[in-house]
Amino acid sequence: MWTSRVFLLLVGIFGLQVASQNETLTIDEVSLQIDDFLQLIQNGSLSTRADSSRSLLPSGCSLACSFLSFALPGQIAYPGSTVYNFEESRYWSVQQQSNSPTCRFSPTDAVGVSVAVLALRVTQCKFAVKSGGHATFAGASNIDAGVTIDLINFNQVAVSANKKETAVGAGNIWHDVYNYLQPKGLTVIGGRVSAIGVGGLTTGGGMSFFSGRYGWACDNVNKYQVVFADGTIRDVTYSSYPDLYFALRGGGNNFGIVTRFDLATYPQGDLWAGAETFFYTPETAAELNNAFYWLNINAPSDPYAQVILAYAYVQSFDKYVVASDLQYGKPIANPPILKNFTDTPGAIASTLRVTNLTGLTVEFNNSNPGGFRQTYWAGMVKNSPTLLTDIVAIFMEESNKVKDASGITPSIAIQGVPLNMIAQFSKNGGNALGITAADGPLVLLNIVYSWTSAADDARIMAAARAVVARSNATAYAQNLGHPYIYMNYAALEQLVLPSYGQKNLAKLRATSKKYDPLGVWQKLQPGYFKLF
Repeated sequence: MWTSRVFLLLVGIFGLQVASQNETLTIDEVSLQIDDFLQLIQNGSLSTRADSSRSLLPSGCSLACSFLSFALPGQIAYPGSTVYNFEESRYWSVQQQSNSPTCRFSPTDAVGVSVAVLALRVTQCKFAVKSGGHATFAGASNIDAGVTIDLINFNQVAVSANKKETAVGAGNIWHDVYNYLQPKGLTVIGGRVSAIGVGGLTTGGGMSFFSGRYGWACDNVNKYQVVFADGTIRDVTYSSYPDLYFALRGGGNNFGIVTRFDLATYPQGDLWAGAETFFYTPETAAELNNAFYWLNINAPSDPYAQVILAYAYVQSFDKYVVASDLQYGKPIANPPILKNFTDTPGAIASTLRVTNLTGLTVEFNNSNPGGFRQTYWAGMVKNSPTLLTDIVAIFMEESNKVKDASGITPSIAIQGVPLNMIAQFSKNGGNALGITAADGPLVLLNIVYSWTSAADDARIMAAARAVVARSNATAYAQNLGHPYIYMNYAALEQLVLPSYGQKNLAKLRATSKKYDPLGVWQKLQPGYFKLF
């Protein structure tokens, strides 16, 4: 039986949720409630998982977990529970799965996130926030001995009456968003792999199959619902908070917890897409590199076309392959702008067909399986077919040093950033990435290693690091280098935010200090790429 004091504590927490979805407590109110919660434990009115004997009161993250479990029943999972184990298994890389938080908190609404942020501040408990969990390195969206806020329940998708905007919960994966919109003949600008989460991809930039027409995902957010460090829940738009809106377009997790994205929505039916795969030869590589170079120049004449050129080592064959992943945003086979690719002879496999967006993202997901050790590295260079040949040679040289590692799959993906795409970056005051038309066209590089044994970690990381360092040195030696590092492909040691340029970095830091003067997102949420 609850005492009157327990009842009053519950009323204090839950009353605001009944009143208004966006009405929140203050940190002083949460601090008082946590004090009351501790007194209830001390006098025997309550017991906690942390210490039912009451010989020692919970503190730190143990206190945060206990308080949230009491205040928001059913939303906390502890190690060993079915929910905890399930949520831990939903990370893409083994490194992220290896983190062990004190508890996992899965709120059901933004008010719950707000209560958690304030409770974590009061208890000085470090935390991580998970949307889809597709980052490679440990601590990106999971944490040891802290609290992981899992947005798994933020899975709503709702289209506006005029079909020009879709409200998307930050816990969605892109497959579910596209699957909802597809029967309506609509799409949003989002990820190309079905299991990637909405939150991380969008706040980090987010290249799409349709970026040639509309820009990246961050360029197509009309409104962000954000939980601030002070616990308030605010709608951030270009007109309401222009500085913060700018910062959220590529600034990652430095400014708040985004719980909903209101995304610009466009008509989209089937498209023609798929991959042609070749055994690597210097001649085939040269032909495809040239095709890529010319598409990057000519893309503005037909912005429906995009290509990913991928080189990979296949351990079972002891051979390198190259795949041209072609996308054309209309259901038209073999469009003229992609002729240089489709005319390349010698393909050993092809999946080119008219398909839908969901089907295409599933195909990409199948080539990016989870459950392995992973590392991603990012690079950007200027457009040159001979430079691509040099970079592929570097990639092969370094990969050959580690190709005997258990279960290894090294790859490098090469993607165009043509002028028509860059032109979209200036929408609504521009994004934070620091890329301008004067730079383009550009080439985005994603160096990926997947393997199975932790014993190989050091040498594989050394190989990946060498690919990036040597590629950058080669590019700059040819006056073809570019500083930008794409957050969503970056390794933890890469300096992502400084790569946006001194001016944009200064703006991001000023915005952080303005809206988070105590540095909550910098100190208590230590994972991923930080401003300070």
